[in-house]
Amino acid sequence: MFPNWTLDLNENPSDWEFHLNEFMDQCILLPGPETDRIGEVAKSKAIHVVFGANEVEKNYDGVLYNSLVFISSTGAFLGKHRKLFPTSREKIFHARGDASGLKIYETPIGRLGGLICYEHLQPLLKYALIGQGEQIHCASWPGWPNFPQGRSNRNVFDAASKAYALEGQCFVIASSLYVPPSTGDHIDLGNASWTFFGGSGIINPSGEYIAGPLYDEEGIVYGDMDLSLIPRRKATVDTTGRDSAWETINMNIDLSSRKPIHWNQDDNLEELFEKIDMLEKKLQQYKNIDS
Repeated sequence: MFPNWTLDLNENPSDWEFHLNEFMDQCILLPGPETDRIGEVAKSKAIHVVFGANEVEKNYDGVLYNSLVFISSTGAFLGKHRKLFPTSREKIFHARGDASGLKIYETPIGRLGGLICYEHLQPLLKYALIGQGEQIHCASWPGWPNFPQGRSNRNVFDAASKAYALEGQCFVIASSLYVPPSTGDHIDLGNASWTFFGGSGIINPSGEYIAGPLYDEEGIVYGDMDLSLIPRRKATVDTTGRDSAWETINMNIDLSSRKPIHWNQDDNLEELFEKIDMLEKKLQQYKNIDS
């Protein structure tokens, strides 16, 4: 759940600290007991599950990540993606992720990947997944906000999700949060906004909705994804094949996990000296042969 108390800028520091600690108590380890339970349900229903979570770092108290979790139909924890670039006020409480989870998962239903919210406006992040042959992309959106001036993020989510399908010639499952406005009446969080409007849907490689979008109500969106449509779309445009130029424009991705300390370990000097001695002996043997 998005830390909604942060939207009330009139809040005093002591209230902020209380809400933040209360929020951290609800964050989860990945993997952990919660993912184990969800894995059990996924296995029993033979479904793949992708969901967003506020993740706490086990070894570093107070470090939180905005994460996307992937669980297979066997119940196995496939992996997680930590949002690399927290958006706007998220920077106050979410740490930056890394590219260690920026990967595609081979599953029986297709090659599965996903990004979070405004990461869909980051061209390099998108191509990092598209370039791995992604077939099904999970676009996780907050379904928020409706601004007081009448402006809404609906068009942003809609346009970005469609653009991803077109750019990657893949299916996009856009999951966007809906919360009934009345929910906010039961929680004392000051002036926090509760206009989570939803907008979930499924988009084909041509950028067309085959299910949804579902706005302003709770529900489940169902749709059939025919993966044979992907090569048919690529017959027109293929951003990872004929219509790409890897020898001219390419990407370098650091897949290592970000840690506050990296230990530089010197090579074993004794082993190095032994190798040098061996090479010198071989060199002398060649000299003797030549002479």
